[in-house]
Amino acid sequence: SDLRLPGAPGTELIGSAGNTPVLIMTSYASLRSAVDAMKQGAVDYIAKPFDHDEMVSAVERILGQKNSARPATRSSSQKKEGSSGNAATLLGDSEAMSTLRHRIERVAGSDNPVLITGEAGSGKELVASIVHQQSSRHRGPLITVSCAALPADQLESEIFGHDKGAFAGAQANHRGLAESAHGGTLFLEDIDALPLEAQTRLLRLLADQEIRRVGSVEPRKVDVRVLAASQRDLPRLIREGRLREDLYFRLNVLELKVPPLRDRHDDILPLAQHLLDGLCQRLGLESKAFSDDAAEVLQNYYWPGNVRELGNVIERALIMTDEPLISAEVLDIDPGESRSLQDPQEELSLEDYFARFVLENQEHMTETELARKLGISRKCLWERRQRLGIPRKKGSATG
Repeated sequence: SDLRLPGAPGTELIGSAGNTPVLIMTSYASLRSAVDAMKQGAVDYIAKPFDHDEMVSAVERILGQKNSARPATRSSSQKKEGSSGNAATLLGDSEAMSTLRHRIERVAGSDNPVLITGEAGSGKELVASIVHQQSSRHRGPLITVSCAALPADQLESEIFGHDKGAFAGAQANHRGLAESAHGGTLFLEDIDALPLEAQTRLLRLLADQEIRRVGSVEPRKVDVRVLAASQRDLPRLIREGRLREDLYFRLNVLELKVPPLRDRHDDILPLAQHLLDGLCQRLGLESKAFSDDAAEVLQNYYWPGNVRELGNVIERALIMTDEPLISAEVLDIDPGESRSLQDPQEELSLEDYFARFVLENQEHMTETELARKLGISRKCLWERRQRLGIPRKKGSATG
């Protein structure tokens, strides 16, 4: 249902939908709208612009959920790596994942802030969900805020709330998401996108467990545990004056580093087969497997988009073939590109890789193709372009 179109608002559909799940879509990228809609019974929220794959993925995830209870927020639904199951679980028996699971168990027992670092698509939100699940706060809410997805001038209000008259358009008092997370966990994705003023407010929350709404001088006590995540080089952002050093040290009391998929070599094939089995079951297809050449390609590929990209590749392959064995050709992965990315003479950061890949391919690839190759949505591709200052080339492919 579209949240704001001429005529009746999309939220009116929620009341008349009965047991049918309602997915809200809107161009108004405000978490306030998402939370309000979900409080009325919507199961999820998707912000425009989104591409076809993103919408299909959201619908399939909702239809595949076994738990019929509607989540109070986007973040209250539990996840499984590469799946939409009811339990948040990290798959894989590699040394890297065993170490991560052990660290999560130790960290979950504390109430200190946690900084979760790792590349895009590696599973940082899943790790946050597991930390919350295993903590003493598991009966409380888990509220997720995507700092990069919201306009900077809205972030303070969305997280910390505002009083009536605090700014133009503030016609009523607004409770922020930090207050909504009372008794539970507040997870801040892409903490590096938080404006400096909001960073100061977050410092107060971490130090004193209290917030002040925008436009108010009255402190409000809150009981929340803060988890934060980033895929960026935070010490470099401190040097550039874009991240407060004192905030970094407050958040980095405990750190969880999520390994990229290429460092989990032994996990790639079991994880790929798990994803394949889940997709076949969800789509009502006969069981399938990977051919030997496909397995070799999967293991040798660089996976810049990590588990998310792996899932996208497998889902695309299922659409493209009816054969019981998925071949390397159907996977449509360029092994030459993979080998060049692993050149030991040149180690690229994820941001450098993203910039190079986009600049080298945007003239002959559409935005949808670029996003698919990177294992991200078109909306995420646009956001990263904006953040890294990579404009679309005039006359480049669209779509």
